[in-house]
Amino acid sequence: MSFLDQLNPQQREAVETTDGPVLILAGAGSGKTRVITYRIAYLIEHKGVMPEAILAMTFTNKAAAEMGERVDKLVGGLSIAKPVISTFHSFCVRMLRRDIEALRIPSTVPGQPPIGHTKSFVIYDESDQQSVVKSIMKRLGLDDKQLTPRNVLGRISWAKNHMLDPQELYLQSADPKTEKVAHLYEEYRKELRKANALDFDDLLLEAVRLVKSAPQVREYYNKRFQYLLIDEYQDTNRPQYELMRTLAGDRHNVCAVGDEDQSIYSWRGADIRNILEFEQDFPEAKIIRLEQNYRSTQNILQAASAVVANNVRRKGKNLWTSRQGGTKIGYYEAPDGENEALFAADWIARYIREANERGETPRAAVLYRTNSQSRLFEEAMRRYSLKYHVVGGFSFYERAEIKDMISYLKVIQNPDDSISLLRVVNTPARGIGKGTIDTLEQLALETGLSLWGAIGEAVKRQLLPPRAVASLKSFRQLIEDARSMLAGTFAEQLEETAGREQNTRSLDSDGRLASEPAVSARDDNGNGVGDDGGEAVDATAFDPGEFGNFSFDFGAAPGEEANIGSLDSDGTLASEPSVSARDDNELDARPLDSARDDNASQRDDAANAFPAPTVATADILKFLIDRTGYIKLLEEEDSPEAYSRIENLRELVNAAMDSKDRAETMDQFLDHAALVADADDYDERAQITLMSLHAAKGLEFPLVFLSGLEEGLFPHSRTMLVPEDIEEERRLCYVGMTRAMDQLILTRAVYRRRYGTDLPEASVPSRFLEEVPGALLEELGSRRTRAGTATPVRSAGRSAADYDEGRHYSYEDEDQRSAWDRAGSRDSHVLQNRRDMGHPTKPTVAARAYNSIENIAEFFASRGKKFSVPKTAPVEEPTGKRGFRPGQRVRHPKYGEGTVYQREGEGEEAKITVQFPRFGLKKLVEKYAQLERA
Repeated sequence: MSFLDQLNPQQREAVETTDGPVLILAGAGSGKTRVITYRIAYLIEHKGVMPEAILAMTFTNKAAAEMGERVDKLVGGLSIAKPVISTFHSFCVRMLRRDIEALRIPSTVPGQPPIGHTKSFVIYDESDQQSVVKSIMKRLGLDDKQLTPRNVLGRISWAKNHMLDPQELYLQSADPKTEKVAHLYEEYRKELRKANALDFDDLLLEAVRLVKSAPQVREYYNKRFQYLLIDEYQDTNRPQYELMRTLAGDRHNVCAVGDEDQSIYSWRGADIRNILEFEQDFPEAKIIRLEQNYRSTQNILQAASAVVANNVRRKGKNLWTSRQGGTKIGYYEAPDGENEALFAADWIARYIREANERGETPRAAVLYRTNSQSRLFEEAMRRYSLKYHVVGGFSFYERAEIKDMISYLKVIQNPDDSISLLRVVNTPARGIGKGTIDTLEQLALETGLSLWGAIGEAVKRQLLPPRAVASLKSFRQLIEDARSMLAGTFAEQLEETAGREQNTRSLDSDGRLASEPAVSARDDNGNGVGDDGGEAVDATAFDPGEFGNFSFDFGAAPGEEANIGSLDSDGTLASEPSVSARDDNELDARPLDSARDDNASQRDDAANAFPAPTVATADILKFLIDRTGYIKLLEEEDSPEAYSRIENLRELVNAAMDSKDRAETMDQFLDHAALVADADDYDERAQITLMSLHAAKGLEFPLVFLSGLEEGLFPHSRTMLVPEDIEEERRLCYVGMTRAMDQLILTRAVYRRRYGTDLPEASVPSRFLEEVPGALLEELGSRRTRAGTATPVRSAGRSAADYDEGRHYSYEDEDQRSAWDRAGSRDSHVLQNRRDMGHPTKPTVAARAYNSIENIAEFFASRGKKFSVPKTAPVEEPTGKRGFRPGQRVRHPKYGEGTVYQREGEGEEAKITVQFPRFGLKKLVEKYAQLERA
C-alpha cells in the first residue's frame, strides 16, 4: 500500500501538486506536518528528485527534527543523501559559515585585510547585545534610565525586521528618542563588525544580503534547491520573505504551508500580509485548504472557530472533525487569582488520578497570556504536590557558569569577540581589575584594535603595572594554548615555549614546568604570579586522555540521568533536540568557482568543509575548567549553590560529548547553544506543563486550561487601541483553544491583584468569552449568580459589582455559611485526592497559606527579587459600628484567628482586609463578616 493512501483527499492533492507555487491553508490540527513530510517523500520516491535538491524551513528545532525523522522513516533506504530540513536561523548560519566572506570589501589601507565578517563569526545572544549597547551608551554619555538598553535593542530589532538601516531609521524618525536610537544603531553595527559578531536578526539580514549581492552565491543556491517548502508561513517576517523569494528563483516551486488564523508573532516582526497576499506574489499559485481536524472534538472546534470568525483579516476555513460532540467547554469564574490557580490544580489532580486508573498517560497544560501569571499556578501545584514543568523559564545556557564557559569557547573561536572576552578576562578572578580593563578599552578605542589586540599591545609595550601585565600575559597564554589545541598544534607551541625558556627552566616528565607550582597554586585572587611578583608561566602540557583521573567527574552526578536537555521546574534536564545534529547535506562548503554537478564531488567537498579538530570541544572545556581552576574554586565555596553550578558545568561537558558523537565542530556546538529557543524547552513526558500561549503553538494536550480571560490581561492592555492588535489577540485565543484535544476549560478571576496596588482590583470579563456560543459552555464549580436569580453561565458578561450587592464577598469562597461542616472542605478534598493517587495522607496545607504575605515574599526571594513585608499600623481605638482597626486580632467562624490589615470606609459599608495565617488575605464586608475580637 502506498503511503499516499493514508492521506485524505485534500492532503493528497497538496502532496501531489508539486510544480509551481502552492499555498496550503492548514487549519489547526489538520495534519500539516504529515503533508510536508509526505510531500518531500513523494518528490523523492515518485518524482525522482534528488534529496539534496529539497529545502524545507520551519521555525523551531523541535519541528525540524520531527520532520527529519518522519522523512527518514518514509524514504530512509532510498538514498544516502538527505533533504535539508532546518530552521530559518540554522539554515542562514550554515549559509553564512560557507559564503559570508563573499560580502567582504577590500580595505582602502594598503596591507590591511578586507573589511567585513569572516567565517569564524560569533553569534551574540540577548545579554551580549545588551552589553554592547550599554558600553556604547556609556561612551556617548547617554542616560540608560530614560532610554534603556533593552528598549534600544527592541527598536533596533524592529528596524532590522523591516530591513531598515540606521540612515533610513533616522530619516523616518519623528522624535528625538528615535534619532538617538538611529545613532546607537549605527554604533552598534560598527561594534558588532569590529568583534566579528552577528546577532539573531543579522543572521537573516546578512543571508538575504548575501544571496542578493553575490550573483555567484545566488546562482549556486538557485541551482541546488529546486523545491522549497516553508512551514508556518504566516509567521515569516520581511527578511525571511525576501530570502524565500530569492531562493525560489525562476522555477517558483514554492510550497508555503500556514494558517492566517494562527499568526501571533507580529511583535517580533511577523507580517500576516505574507500569507494574505501570496497570490499577488505568485499569480499562478494554487490554493489548497486542509479543513479536517484530527485533534479536537467538535465542541472545541466550534467554540474556537466562533471566536476567530470575528476577525476581518483572514481567508477563512470551515474546520470539521469526525470526533463529533465531546465534552462541553468548561467555564470557571473564580473570585480571585489564587482561587483560579487552586481550582486548576484540584481539577488536574483528579484528572491525573482518573487517567492513571484507566491506564492512560495524562497530559495537561495551563496556558496564560503573560509569564508572570505562572507564580500562582506554580504555588497551587506545589500545594497539591503535583510535579510540573514550566516552559520559558531560566534557560540552561543563560546560567552564569555556563555563559562563562561558552564565552571562553567564543574567545577561542574568535579572539576579537570583545564582549565575550570582557566576561572571562577576570573569571575566575586573576587580578585584572576595572582600572586595567578601562585602560585596555581606551587603548582599543584610540588604536582601532579589538580588546584582544589591545591586550597584546599592552603586554608588548608594558603599558600597565607589572602585576597586571603578568595576569594579562597568563590569560593570553591560556587562550593561545586552547586555540593551538583546537588547531592541532599544541605540541609544537609547547615545544616552542620550552625552547624559549630552556636556559632558565626545564620541563617535568609529566609536561608541567618544573619550576612552576601546580595549576591550582595561585594567589588569593587566582592570579598566576610567582613569589617575586613576576610572571608565572601558565603553559601546561595537556593530554585529554588524562582527564579521567582528575578529582572531578564530568559524568552524570549520582542519582541523575546523563541526558541533556531543557530545564524542568526543579532544575532537572530533559532531552533536547539539536540544532545541527543532522548529517543532512545541509550545505556544500566548496569554493564557488569549483562547483561541480556530480554528487560524489559534492559530498567530498562538503565533508572537507570543516576539518575535524584534533581535540574535541569537550576536551577543550575540560582543559579550560582545569587551567582556570573554576570547579576547584566552587568546591572551596562549599555551598549548595556552588555544587549545583558544578553539576551544570558537568552537564555542559556532557552536552559537548554528545556534540562530539554527532561529529560537530566547535562552531556548530556554539551555534546550537545560541539558537536554543523556549519552544525547544517543552518536555513531552511532563504530565503538567505551564506555559505562555505563544510558547504553546504547535503543541496539543488532552486537557487544557486557558486562564486569565479578562480585559486588559487577555486581550492585553497594550493591544486595546489598535484593531489589528486585537485581531492578533483573538488569533492567540484561537491558538490556545485549539491546543485542547478532549477537554478545554476557560477561567477568569473576578478580582485580580495588579502591579503597584495594595488590594486586588475588579476585572472585566474578556470579550473572547462573549464570543463563545453559550450552548457550548458548561459552568464548573459553584454557581456564581446573585442571590434570588437563576442566570446561567453567561455570567461571563457580569461585572465584579454583582458580587457585592446584598451579600458578603470573600476571595476564597462567596458562600460564607458559618457552619463548621464547610470549614476546611477543600483541604479534605486535597487529602482525598492524595489518598486516591497513592500519596501519603499527610496534610498538604502549609503552616501558612500559599498566598500569604510571608509566602509571597519567600517566592520572590527564591528568584532573587526583593519583596518587603508591609508593617501594620499601630492599633487605634475602635470607632463605627464594629470598629475593627488595622493591627487588631479578630476571629472568623471559618478562617479562624487573623490580624486586620486594612480598613476601607466606616459604618454599614465598611470593608476590612484580614490576614489569616492559614488562608492568606481576605477582604470582608464588616457587617456580614461575623467577626469577633480574638
